[in-house]
Amino acid sequence: MIEVNRQGEVWVVAEMGDGRPVDVSLELMGTGRRLADHLGVPLAAVLMGHQIRASAAVLVRHGADRVYLADHRLLAPYQTSTHARVLTDLVHEHEPQIMLYGATSVGRDLAPRVASAVRAGLTADCTDLEIGSHREPGGREYEDLLLQIRPAFGGNIIATIVNFDRWPQMATVREGVMPLEDPDFGREGEVIPVKVDLSREAAVLEILSRTLRPRGGHLKGARVVVAGGAGMGSPDGFDLLWELAGALGGQVAGSRAAVDAGWIDKERQVGQTGLTVRPPLYIAAGISGAVQHLAGMSDAKKIIAINIDPEAPIFEAAHYGIIGDARKVVPMMTEAVKARV
Repeated sequence: MIEVNRQGEVWVVAEMGDGRPVDVSLELMGTGRRLADHLGVPLAAVLMGHQIRASAAVLVRHGADRVYLADHRLLAPYQTSTHARVLTDLVHEHEPQIMLYGATSVGRDLAPRVASAVRAGLTADCTDLEIGSHREPGGREYEDLLLQIRPAFGGNIIATIVNFDRWPQMATVREGVMPLEDPDFGREGEVIPVKVDLSREAAVLEILSRTLRPRGGHLKGARVVVAGGAGMGSPDGFDLLWELAGALGGQVAGSRAAVDAGWIDKERQVGQTGLTVRPPLYIAAGISGAVQHLAGMSDAKKIIAINIDPEAPIFEAAHYGIIGDARKVVPMMTEAVKARV
């Protein structure tokens, strides 16, 4: 266990993808900057990979005071054993007080390994982070703790989790829930090379080839998202959504019910256990509007809901509502859009 170091840095563990830091890591830089400023400590990013020095400048522009750069041929592509070993050694050396990871497949794999190695707590899938105080039942009060906020019990409550005696305070944060701040090209920061001592045996596995598939069809950057739920009835119902999205130049998404039914890929799920999107236009077709789904799309600029049930909760979040069978309404919308083009 690392001793509580209240002067320790705030860290963002940056993840690489397509030769650059992934969006969720850049989103966390803005959040980390806010937390570090509140605590009066530096914000640092940890960057691991091979031939990635150029990405350190990207992290500085997004708020890092320091970037710990671990550049080694065995750190690319990602492997649990090598990354966890290097990161654990860094934690023991520098004793950060907060560590933030993206709640991606990499972050969800790496964070618990490091937390277990340093015997620290970890809160997964946070949707908000704040600095605040906590009072024990016996009366002792702790100041300036990381308040790790996330949905619990199926999204029915919002839980605030604190970790006052086992540090670093660690959290994974869902993609898209934090705003991506604009880079400051005038910022300056320190890049600190990390001595990496890894042998081939440390990698455990040898990766011979990789096949990469784009995630989510760029849902997060789409200006129009057409999402379907159980009310679409079948995979054929989702064909109607693809036609409408094509006419609008948008992307197709789904609720968890649609994903569980196998009508759309998991990578396109919007909601508490999927992606968070904020498009200018979000069309919810055949989606009831459970709180779990609303958590992923309620910040859209305009929401159009289509549902046969006039009492569906989705209408409370929608700017415009259409009461009707989405399988009949969606083709009418597609036809109207094409007629205007």
